[in-house]
Amino acid sequence: MASEPFDKRSGWIWYDGAFVPWQDAQVHVLTHGLHYGSCVFEGERAYGGEIFKLDEHTARLKHSAELLDFEIPYGTDEINAACRELLVRQKLNDAYLRPVAWRGSDMMGVSAQHNQIHLAIAAWEWPSYFDPAQRLKGIRIGMAKYRRPDPMTAPSTSKAAGLYMICTISKHAAEREGFADALMLDWRGRVAECTGANVFFAKDGVIHTPEADAFLNGITRQTVIALAKRRGIEVVERAIMPEELASFDECFITGTAAEVTPVAEIAGQHFQPGPVTKTLLEDYMSEVQPKKAEAA
Repeated sequence: MASEPFDKRSGWIWYDGAFVPWQDAQVHVLTHGLHYGSCVFEGERAYGGEIFKLDEHTARLKHSAELLDFEIPYGTDEINAACRELLVRQKLNDAYLRPVAWRGSDMMGVSAQHNQIHLAIAAWEWPSYFDPAQRLKGIRIGMAKYRRPDPMTAPSTSKAAGLYMICTISKHAAEREGFADALMLDWRGRVAECTGANVFFAKDGVIHTPEADAFLNGITRQTVIALAKRRGIEVVERAIMPEELASFDECFITGTAAEVTPVAEIAGQHFQPGPVTKTLLEDYMSEVQPKKAEAA
């Protein structure tokens, strides 16, 4: 990945309804979203100039904001059009997009019901979330110290910035130990997800994945489940305990940034990227490519 700091790059960012020069897209230090986590975001990928499942991402962005008790002051069509126009202005075909919405700096305190709601969208090249060479043979994952919170204590189905605090802590700790990521349990001690991706296991040709009742039900996760079922592969969504890991043959993770990434190890438990993983990786990469209109 490029080492250039993100605030020093050039190009355009869509900011509150207008395209502004990249380095001018700034917020005040007393922005509520910075101090109190009143911020939601999306991660989207464009392939061949088309943003994969843009409607679903925009709908989730607006729903995430509603869960944090604010409304994004732009309609779905306007947000979608801004994303598409941004790709053109940035001259990008294969890219990553980051819409982000937050409470502004009108009021400073826990209560900020009258703060302006801002929305910005940025786009840049982001080839692979993990090292390409490691990804092909399977990444190594450690175990996270922190757990995903009880949905009764936090809006766990929102893609809220504040919920990623423990993800950053956990990923940093894993990387210091030589892992690429960390597996997080939920508050009950069940397998949940990685720090920025959902997790799947396979045994005897059947896929097992944690039920998405305490973490974000990823759009890539839903896509992969649909692709598996299209192939006739059974998918079981259920509670998975960490002591079960040794019983699985294959493991992979999914996410907009991670796409479909094979896993070779989770904290000493080894897996071999096999036919299920390879099939779904190929099917997913085929699925995200722009579909050509059939000839009349």
